[in-house]
Amino acid sequence: MVVVDDDAELRALLRRFLTEHGFETRTVDGGGALDRELSRNPTDAIVLDLMMSGEDGLAICKRLRASGDMTPIIMLTARGDPIDRIVGLEAGADDYLPKPFEPRELVARLSAVLRRARGMNDISPEDSVTVGPLQINLSTRAVTRDGAPLKLSSREFALLAALVRSRGRPLSRAQLIDRALGRDAEVTDRAVDVQITRLRRAIGDRADDAELIKTVWGVGYVLVSNGA
Repeated sequence: MVVVDDDAELRALLRRFLTEHGFETRTVDGGGALDRELSRNPTDAIVLDLMMSGEDGLAICKRLRASGDMTPIIMLTARGDPIDRIVGLEAGADDYLPKPFEPRELVARLSAVLRRARGMNDISPEDSVTVGPLQINLSTRAVTRDGAPLKLSSREFALLAALVRSRGRPLSRAQLIDRALGRDAEVTDRAVDVQITRLRRAIGDRADDAELIKTVWGVGYVLVSNGA
C-alpha cells in the first residue's frame, strides 16, 4: 500500500509499523509523487492524509475517483469535526481515521477495507443483475445504465451490491453497515444516508423522487425488485 503524508516523521513511523504487520508499504509526500508511484506500481490501498500543503488529501481523493481509480482509500485527519468525516466519505474515501490514532486501529481498518475489496472480487461471475435501466455485474463490479458505464466508488458499489442481493426487501442502516461496510466500520446512520445520496446520484436516481433506491421511513432503504 501507499502512505501519502507530508510529515516525514509520520511517514517513517507508519511505514515501519505497517511493514511489521505484514503490509508491503511505500510512502510518498504528496499527490504528484503518488501519481508517479501508482503509474509505476499500482497498490491495493492508499492511506491519505487530509491536511497537506499544496494539493490536500480531499482534492487528491476526488481526483482519483474522477479518473476512475477505485483503489480503497483511508483518510487521516487531525480534524475531529464529524462534518469533515462526512466530507471525506463524500469525496470517495472508504474509511476515515482522526489523528491521533492507535496504529493498530489503522491496521484493523486497512484489513477491513482490503477484505471488502477482495470479497467483492470473489463473487460468482454469474451474478449479473438487471434492475430497471441498471445492469450490475457483481463479479466485475461493472455498472451500466441504459448501456452507458457508470463510475462508482468502492463504498458506493458495496452499498449497491448489498441492496441488489436484498432487492425488494428493505435493509436497515445497521444492516447496510454490516453487509456493505463491515462490522468494524465506525459509520454512523447519517454517514449511511450521505452515501446513499451519493449512490443515487451516481446511478442517476433522483434523491427527491427516487425510482430505484426507495427510502422506507422508520426502516432504511430498499432497491426496487424490477425498477418499475
